[in-house]
This record gives sequence, structure tokens and C-alpha cells, in this order.
Amino acid sequence: MVSTRTPGPSRPRGRFTGRSGTPTPPAAAGPPTRRERLRRGLAPRPFPRQRGEGLQLPPPERLMQARLASQRWVQLLGCAIAAVWAAAFPVVSDLPNQRLWGAVAAPAYAVAGLLCVVLPRRLAARVAAGVALLGAVLVPLVVLALQGRHQSEVMVVERSAHLLLTTGSPYLSHPVVVTDYNPYLPAMTLFGMPRALLGNGSPVTQLLGDARIWFALAFLSCLLASWRLLRPSRDRAPLLPLAVLTASPLIALALVVGGVDLPLIGVCCLAMALAERDRTIQAGLVLALACTLKWTAWPALPVAVLLLWRLYGRRPAARAGLTALGAGLAVILPSALARADALREQVVRFPLGLTAIQTPAGSPLPGKVLAGFGPTGHTVSLALMTVGGVGVAIWLLARPPVSAIAAADLLAAGLAIAFMLAPAGRFGYLALPVVLVIWPRLAAHRWSGRPRIPANCLLARAVPTVPLPRR
Repeated sequence: MVSTRTPGPSRPRGRFTGRSGTPTPPAAAGPPTRRERLRRGLAPRPFPRQRGEGLQLPPPERLMQARLASQRWVQLLGCAIAAVWAAAFPVVSDLPNQRLWGAVAAPAYAVAGLLCVVLPRRLAARVAAGVALLGAVLVPLVVLALQGRHQSEVMVVERSAHLLLTTGSPYLSHPVVVTDYNPYLPAMTLFGMPRALLGNGSPVTQLLGDARIWFALAFLSCLLASWRLLRPSRDRAPLLPLAVLTASPLIALALVVGGVDLPLIGVCCLAMALAERDRTIQAGLVLALACTLKWTAWPALPVAVLLLWRLYGRRPAARAGLTALGAGLAVILPSALARADALREQVVRFPLGLTAIQTPAGSPLPGKVLAGFGPTGHTVSLALMTVGGVGVAIWLLARPPVSAIAAADLLAAGLAIAFMLAPAGRFGYLALPVVLVIWPRLAAHRWSGRPRIPANCLLARAVPTVPLPRR
């Protein structure tokens, strides 16, 4: 019979155990002698330990990536691509806000590239990032905010807050035009509250009440918090990477003209970081916030719960999942009970293109192209999106994530498939999966999905050995 008891300290033998003998006291452990060290293959230490000795050096791939990012030609190439990207909007775009952003951001990117070449290496990256951030984000955002110009999403969010305060529901009962539809869940009204409370009577309130300011603050705060959670050491401040990411055309354009998806990006990154660090209650609350902002964040819940289950067991995973479900239902249920028809029509059917009034979102993505062929193409688009979602779900169950990077990659893959095949997808939605892939890697200072195992993680526990039976 094979014993499954793990080996432990030997029990004393005496009259109460039915065995005779006196336990031998263990020998006092001491430092090995020179002869023992040589017999074990350990070289003698001729000098005492110096400061910094024994520290784990970064792997060569990290050194190579850091060295590559500091090259002038890499920085110049990035600024050149961003300048060309921004300069194309005044030519090809028919939206005045996007044309204004391109006209202001393109020279800023060009000047940033020039500074990368002429300034000393230790100052070039920081000064260039500051110039790009000023010209591509701050200046056009302030100009558009003071003029009251924005995309329709900002107006919808600000109006939903006013409706919630006056009618008790953020949704109009009988939408007539496309801007009457509110495709967001009730928590999105939080970003419209400053406008509803401050109004727009002065330039200061016009600027502070703009929902884009609060979209950006939520985005930056969540990314900073996830950096602090995932960073193995405090050797590098997140200001420069965060400035470069925010000043990039992918984020800068969305932040200046709309920015409604930015809080969702930051919240999803923060939820994966909290799950990896075993912050179960905080992860559940952040997941609840994500799932009550927009329905596209719902896949983040099973991904984070499986990450907790894989790393820390069933109880932390269940605790986070129940917290997220309870808090999320507490936010959604009042609107669902008060205006169930409006919630279903505007939040579910309108983004899927199932209402009489179609969403104006347009792009040459496959789902949008298929939906343009009529009801048959629309059905094919929904079917392909469902098949893609099932495939990602099978992948998630077959190989649960073991780190925040792996969880973010899974979530990014699922969202990218959904955005590509959705009947009303557009390019701006792809900023969410792109940041999910990039930012956790920058924060964790590693590019592979292999985990940095915490001390209390299940993966760090030794598997007990089963002793062989005696013959």
C-alpha cells in the first residue's frame, strides 16, 4: 500500500509509542569547512561579498530592447511615421475635428523628430516626448474643448448624466435620430457628471466639464496604477513611457476628439494587474466598473477570474467573480428595471446594427464590409464573430493565463476578433487590444508571458513527493 502522507519530522520512540529507543539529537548545523566545500564542488570565496554582488542581472533581451529604444534612428523613425500619419488627416478625413488635430499634430511630431537628432542623448527622448505631447494632445484638446467641438460620443455621455439627474435613467425613451441612442452602460454617466454639475457658463467650466478631460484622467491613472503593480522594481519611472504612449497617434487622436474608449483600456489593464498581485476585492470592483462602462469589457471578467484561479486557487477567483457580479448588477439593475426596453434597444441591438437607425461608425474592416451586403452579409458577420468568440473561449479554457501579460494577450485577441468582425466596427476600437498587448509588457519589464511567480502563488508551492513502499 502506498502512503500519501508527506514526509515530516520523525516522532520520538518511547513507551507511549510502543517502540523502544531514544531519539538522537540533531547535530548542530554549522558552516561547511573548506574540505566539504571542495567536495561539494563549491569554490572558496577569497573576498567578502561586495555591494551589488548577487543581484540578478537583466536578461540579454531586455538590454537589447532598451538599447534599441535609445537609438536615435529608432526615435526619428517613430516621429516620422507619426508625422505622416497625422498629416494624412487634413487630406483624407471629412471630419473637421480630425482635420484640426492632424494640422496641429503633424508639425509637433516633425519638431519632436528633429529634437531627437540635435539634442544630447540623455535629453532627446524626454524633450521630444514633451513636445509631441504638447502639440498632439494638449493644444488641440484645449482648443476643441473651449470651442465646444467634439465627436457625438462626448455629447451622448454628457447628456446621459443630465438625463440621469432629471429623469432617473440615462436613456431616452423614444430615440429618433442616431445621436439619441446611448450605447453605453450606466457607469459611463460618471464621466458626464462634471458637465451636468458645472455647466458651461465660463471658459473654466467649459474646460473642466468636458468629459474628455475625465476620460484622459481615468486612462492615465489606471495605467500608472498597473505600472506600480506589475513593475518588479522601482528602477524606472513610468512618466516617459506613458508620455510616449499618450502622444502616439493611436491614443492622441482618440483622446482629443472623443476618448470614450480610453477609460475602458485603463480599467482592463488595471484589472489584470490586480489579479496577478492577488488583490481579489480590488480586482472584483475594477472588473465591475469595466463591465458597467461598456459591454465590450465583459470578456475581461472570465479572463481575470481564470487568472486568479490558476495562480491562487478557487476561493480568490470566486471572491473576485462574486464581487464583480454583485457590484455590476447593483449598477445595471436599476436602469434595467426602469427602462428595460431602452437598455436592450440602445445598448445591445444598436451596436450590432439590429435597429432601424444604423450606427454611423464606418471602416473597411471585414465585419463592416460584410454588413454592407445586406441582411445576409450582416448575418454572416455576426456568425463569424460568434465563431471567433467561441474559439477564444476554448483557448482560454484549454490554456488559462498564468500572468497579467498572458491574460491581457487573451483579452486582446478576443476583442480584436470581435472588433474586426462586428457589423459596426471601426479602427478606433483597435486601440484597446493594442494597448493591452503593449502596456503590461512595458510595466512588467518582460516581453514573454511567463510569470514572475509571487511567493504566495500556487505555482511556487513544492509538490509533495510520495514515498516508495518498503519491500
